[in-house]
Amino acid sequence: MGKFIKRVLLALLVWVLLYQLWIFLHVCWWVNHNPESTAFMDARLAVMQEKKPDAKLKQQWVAYARISSNLKRAVIVSEDAKFVTHQGFDWEGIQYAYEKNLKKGKVVAGGSTISQQLAKNLFLSGHRSPWRKLQEAVITVMLEQTMSKRRIFEIYLNVIEWGDGIYGAEAAARHYYGTGAANLSAEQSAKLAAMIPNPRYYDTHRNATGLNRKTGIILARMRLAQLP
Repeated sequence: MGKFIKRVLLALLVWVLLYQLWIFLHVCWWVNHNPESTAFMDARLAVMQEKKPDAKLKQQWVAYARISSNLKRAVIVSEDAKFVTHQGFDWEGIQYAYEKNLKKGKVVAGGSTISQQLAKNLFLSGHRSPWRKLQEAVITVMLEQTMSKRRIFEIYLNVIEWGDGIYGAEAAARHYYGTGAANLSAEQSAKLAAMIPNPRYYDTHRNATGLNRKTGIILARMRLAQLP
């Protein structure tokens, strides 16, 4: 019985290591190649197609230089003000989110950086678990050690959800404002950044009081953003 348990544990260890290698090879490939999809996008498309079999996602890749600096600044301010300087984790932000959630008795704030969000979107499901958080941390380290900050941000801006079936800056700009990502104004960019935490809701509640308030806050702080 003891040998059997050891063999099972060894097999499990080998599987975990092979899975990490599979992820790492994908990360290395994406240094110079654009992801065609993400785990998050695939999962959402499956849900959409359960209701409408011919449903499709809207996404169009655009190079970093063709995304408005306004949007870049707005997203940095909204999601990860220390993105350029941290190594993948904002420990002060994590501590602040923990204390705020503890005080409220529920999850009302997140401390995830842009790198962590990208790690989750590229590879992981939306289910919360200790294993998923650990895997997210491992992938975050892989991204930070393999890619430049500019490349991480470029992929992030092209794959994050911005509405029901809307992914990436170009699709979002066209969906909400009928223009390309390169032409987004400061106010338009601030509003798009404010939508990131709950994009499907704000897609149908575009004049929500909370959204407009956060848009104003982001707009006032955009000049402080450091871009990669």
